Amino acid sequence: MNLFTDIRAAVLEALTALEGAGLLPAGLDRANVTVEPPRDPAHGDMATNAAMVLAKPAGLRPREIADALAAELMRDARIDTAEVAGPGFLNLRLAPSCWQDVVRAVMDQGAGFGRSQMGQGRRVNVEYVSANPTGPLHVGHTRGAVFGDALASLLDFTGHDVTREYYINDGGGQVDTLARSVYLRYLEAHGRAVDFPDGTYPGDYLIEVGEALKQKIGDIWVGQPEDVWLAELRDYATDAMMDLIRADLKSLGVEMDRFSSEKSFYGTGLIEKAIASLDAKGLIYEGVLEPPKGKMPDDWEPREQTLFRSTAHGDDVDRPVKKSDGSWTYFAPDIAYHYDKITRGFDLLIDVFGADHGGYVKRMKAAVSALSDGKVPLEIKLTQLVKLWKNGEPFKMSKRAGTFVTLRDVVDLVGADVTRFVMLTRKNDAPLDFDFDKVLEQSKDNPVFYVQYAHARVCSVLRKAADAGIDASDAALGAADLSLLSHEAELTLARKIAEWPRLVELAGRTNEPHRVAFYLYDLASEVHALWNRGHDAPELRFLQEGDAATSQAKIALVRAATVVISAGLGILGVTPAEEMR
Repeated sequence: MNLFTDIRAAVLEALTALEGAGLLPAGLDRANVTVEPPRDPAHGDMATNAAMVLAKPAGLRPREIADALAAELMRDARIDTAEVAGPGFLNLRLAPSCWQDVVRAVMDQGAGFGRSQMGQGRRVNVEYVSANPTGPLHVGHTRGAVFGDALASLLDFTGHDVTREYYINDGGGQVDTLARSVYLRYLEAHGRAVDFPDGTYPGDYLIEVGEALKQKIGDIWVGQPEDVWLAELRDYATDAMMDLIRADLKSLGVEMDRFSSEKSFYGTGLIEKAIASLDAKGLIYEGVLEPPKGKMPDDWEPREQTLFRSTAHGDDVDRPVKKSDGSWTYFAPDIAYHYDKITRGFDLLIDVFGADHGGYVKRMKAAVSALSDGKVPLEIKLTQLVKLWKNGEPFKMSKRAGTFVTLRDVVDLVGADVTRFVMLTRKNDAPLDFDFDKVLEQSKDNPVFYVQYAHARVCSVLRKAADAGIDASDAALGAADLSLLSHEAELTLARKIAEWPRLVELAGRTNEPHRVAFYLYDLASEVHALWNRGHDAPELRFLQEGDAATSQAKIALVRAATVVISAGLGILGVTPAEEMR
């Protein structure tokens, strides 16, 4: 049940009636007619812009249309009042039965309330994290992991067929550096004194890898030249790091459907196939790039390269795919990887990148547009930096990682639920301050606590109802006499619950899971407000002594709120709290 969709349908029916009466010309485009919550709740329950968007094509003043539309809508028993405001907006107030019906719908549909088929089964690939396999995930990866995972869940909730994917960047020189770093720890495990040159990875996380390698192969590589062990150690070290990364992700509640390897595109003909696809479209040529704008790099010199004509698909400049020495650029396997995703039949690709990848957006979108002939859109979501604070000061690096704060550091300090929720309290492209002290405090200013506390409070009501002999099962609450919910404070909570299906679709259309976190905070605020009003107004208390029917109606209202809270937390990957400790 989406009450906003239902009322919009009523508005469209009323417009049809006005056309039939000759008050509006036939055939007006109604695609931009909306029904939304008004900016100021004092103006009504819903507002429609119908008169404003239809006035010009109809050749009428907006107020003329609004007055006629208001009169027509008043024929609908669900509409209590229809008032014209300003130049022609129409504010609607709905009958209490509408909000009571919302509570009934939640109790009938349970966790399915608010689920949407908007996606119509479209296949979506969401690629996120995709860190170099050279060490544990850091706090920047944490934000990308949480955002990508919540976005995937949101798209699933709105009727998409979602694949969660991790692209292992194991094809570049950084993996050689990893292997050399592990080799140093391997020597160290044999009692050798080692120094870590600049550019290697000195973090303690490789100590165990070096020890494990010693246990596996003994001393056969001690003192051996690099050409003896580098290739094999690359694979061993990468596997070890991916085991670490998978464990880190699992601690955060993130599990991927698929891991794809950059290395798998080399020497298999897959890069060549993707580039050949572009070449067949006249988009590959031999040429010389213009010198970079701004300060000229000392080592820049004009040289012929194999270029992708990415400017034909919206990029600023054409991009090299093969160097003058005949080796592939970093861009080439990324083209092949996205070509692979397209051939797997996805209808939409979403990549979640860190803020430092902003310069990669246009070229990658151009490549996907070219490879799919514009049929498969690519959306790239950038996650901005996270600043960590503790005791009023910036939180320092992890000794284990050597140079940064790890995902596991954060989860160990505050838990996965808190980590995930806080990472979604800002839009993905806005910077985020993560204060370890504030995210654990029990106050209204801590959105994690505030939402969890609302859910736990209602769970305590259900337990007290059972102790009082009141049947508060979902079946009983769904059969309650909800006409007993008539106080304005109760209807205010029901109105907020009614916004959930609309909010879900809006968040799904914009790929913005943070909207869910914001909504949950507002919904929790209404639960707490109703709870607190019961201190001074006994008739608003959820348990009415000696009146089981009224108690069941009031409990059904707040139970409906927790059904929505639980669903929303599920999208965010957070476990609802049944009691606060």
